[in-house]
Amino acid sequence: MAPTHVLRCCQRGLSWIPVIFIALVVCWSYYAYVVELCICEYPSRIGEQIVYLIFFHASFVMFVWSYWKTIFTKPANPSKEFCLAKVEKERYEKEERPEAQQEVLWRAAAGLPLYTRTGSGAIRYCDRCQVIKPDRCHHCSACDMCVLKMDHHCPWVNNCVGFSNYKYFILFLAYSLVYCLFIAATVLQYFIKFWTLCRRKSAENCPKNNLPETHAKFHVLFLFFVAAMFCISILSLFSYHLWLVGRNRSTIEAFRAPVFRTGSDKNGFSLGFRKNVAQVFGDQKKYWPLPLFTRPTSRIGLLPHHGSLALLRDVPGAAILLFSSIVSIVAS
Repeated sequence: MAPTHVLRCCQRGLSWIPVIFIALVVCWSYYAYVVELCICEYPSRIGEQIVYLIFFHASFVMFVWSYWKTIFTKPANPSKEFCLAKVEKERYEKEERPEAQQEVLWRAAAGLPLYTRTGSGAIRYCDRCQVIKPDRCHHCSACDMCVLKMDHHCPWVNNCVGFSNYKYFILFLAYSLVYCLFIAATVLQYFIKFWTLCRRKSAENCPKNNLPETHAKFHVLFLFFVAAMFCISILSLFSYHLWLVGRNRSTIEAFRAPVFRTGSDKNGFSLGFRKNVAQVFGDQKKYWPLPLFTRPTSRIGLLPHHGSLALLRDVPGAAILLFSSIVSIVAS
């Protein structure tokens, strides 16, 4: 028992390594951009510094805020109504035949809003958590719990991305993309000057506005490479999740279509583009760019393809406005 406990503690400690790595990279990028580039190397360009630092800190604050919320928002679990009563649990454990166990589950789930099934048409039940799985709920082996509307377990945030923090995750991708794009765009001119002109050994051939021979060159060089590298990787992931939001799917549902009473349907939860976006980002557009969970209540939505009701949950934020916000920020 003790070795297992120690092993779990070690696994939990090691799971924070990707988060610590991201935190160190972000701290270094802040130092390299603000201190080395804006303050130390170009103290005379006050107007340009102020503009750069305002937009830099705006994207930095939103990026850190959304990243923090994604990491430390606890995954939502099924409510008590989906747990078996003591008598039903004992009866379920005593039964050895799967058919008899399913009969117990069918009786327990009679009054629950369940519309998805297993591939064989049975009630979705988690033996680990001992709970009937609500629609779109899945068990995460890393978190060792059932997570509502689970999308995936992300090692970069050391948390499950699902119903409670999916908006924060989308905003984290959006603002990290803005952050990297802004750094890459503003550092590019100094990066080009460094490679094309300042490599000349003759001081008289090197223009006055180029970076001086200091260790700041190292920061500028790697700052651009790191920002460009993260920008490319985040862009693909961000685009994929916007595509999922537009179709009201999770990553799990994109690879394995949910099974309803009438069969599997990959578009079973789709309500149309605008309502799909509202399912993740909410109805109030003024809260879309902010990592705030403003509408925690659930609602029942009508499935157009099935003509039956499915458990669909509202979460605040949005995709279309994010695109316009990113374009305006980058253009500025």
